[in-house]
Amino acid sequence: MPRSALLRIASAAAALSLGLAACEKPPEAQRGTAQVVDGDTLDLAGRRMRLHGIDAPELDQICGRADGGSWPCGRAARDRLAALVAEAETACTARASDSYGRIIASCTADGRDLGETLVGEGLAWAYLHFSRAYAETETRARAARRGVWQGEAEAAWDYRRHGWQPAAATVPDPACPIKGNITASGERIYHTPGSTWYARTGIDTASGEAWFCNPAEAEAAGWRAAAGNR
Repeated sequence: MPRSALLRIASAAAALSLGLAACEKPPEAQRGTAQVVDGDTLDLAGRRMRLHGIDAPELDQICGRADGGSWPCGRAARDRLAALVAEAETACTARASDSYGRIIASCTADGRDLGETLVGEGLAWAYLHFSRAYAETETRARAARRGVWQGEAEAAWDYRRHGWQPAAATVPDPACPIKGNITASGERIYHTPGSTWYARTGIDTASGEAWFCNPAEAEAAGWRAAAGNR
């Protein structure tokens, strides 16, 4: 084939590629009324969303106050997020998914970035292991001693890790400590160590309940994460 013909074919292919790229649209945001699960998790349009770039205190977590007292930082973070999404329609743009089957998303309400707001008010940590999106916001919150920065507070990821270890030591197989529970209504939900209802949930394998080694295994078997799971 003549060189000129090859060049024309290559140019046409490049033009087609550019044309297709130009037609690609950014992911559309899911919009609607959100239901808050905890300080960094919400349900929207039938999907569970985990806010990108932040990690809020666990629901049962207690943090230190500036005066030496304590406050329920986990519930405070949840309540603040609930107040933010109650003010306006919530919009979430998916970025990835996690091992719990949740969508990792950047979310706004009335144009306000929910993750940035929570970190800025000291009601969540910037999750620097995954993103530096809110690193500067956290630096300002820490300098102002807002929220979790006013006194002693264990980062949520450390709090979960410390909660998992002792819980795992009390189950039949420490390598598989996730509880697959069947509720009175027949719903199949699983609880991870350190989650809200873990310690109060018993497992009866004879009735169909089960133990799982990781969230992906539980979800593949038809169980979904209970509220308060991470």
